[in-house]
Amino acid sequence: MKEHIVKIKETTKTFEDIKHVNEYGMEFWYAREFMTALEYKRWDKFMNVIHAAEIACETSNNRVGDHFLHLEKMINLAKGAKRKIIDYQLSRYACYLIVQNADPKKETVALGQTYFAIQTRKQELSEQEYNLLSEDDKRFYQRNLTRKGNYSLNLAAKDAGVKKFDKFHNFGYKGLYGGETANDIAKRKKLRYREDILDNMGSEELAANLFRITQTESKLKKDHVNTEDAANQVHYTIEM
Repeated sequence: MKEHIVKIKETTKTFEDIKHVNEYGMEFWYAREFMTALEYKRWDKFMNVIHAAEIACETSNNRVGDHFLHLEKMINLAKGAKRKIIDYQLSRYACYLIVQNADPKKETVALGQTYFAIQTRKQELSEQEYNLLSEDDKRFYQRNLTRKGNYSLNLAAKDAGVKKFDKFHNFGYKGLYGGETANDIAKRKKLRYREDILDNMGSEELAANLFRITQTESKLKKDHVNTEDAANQVHYTIEM
């Protein structure tokens, strides 16, 4: 689980490093840089992902142009030559839609899905404000995110055929905690009977669990999982 926390931190730094801020204080990302961060090699392949994200944006009744700003740039080639290329200026919401439509087999994409899911759900709280929070406040905030995430995950699991939700969630904990069930974790933390283990985690551990939650929900939907056994396996292997 510590490895996942480290990876989440590294991925957060990567996406923050390529973030730009315009003269109005609005943050954005360039699609070409974002493509590299997500480890896509070919622009034409990444364009397919962008187009899928634009469709999702329009379907959600958002103006595509507000989030995907089409650009043309001149780049320098050998011997002083220049060539025009296409790029996009992406909002945070556009980045969120892109990682949701990108190849989930790529670890950078999976981590990106968690990063932008968390950031998108912080709508009322700026990044700077979040960083200034105490550990207790960060924990409280992350706990609310995991609570909302679990609600969405349960809906996706129900659609996938899950009926025994305690068993389903234990598969997730086993995958993240090296075979430990919820009861095992509670015993290790020396919690009282029926005390919620998620209420007794720090902000980093909650972030790792939010990764588990968001990735499982995404895979259940994308793979059209429709049996309880398959859903349990998805929840277990998402962290393997």
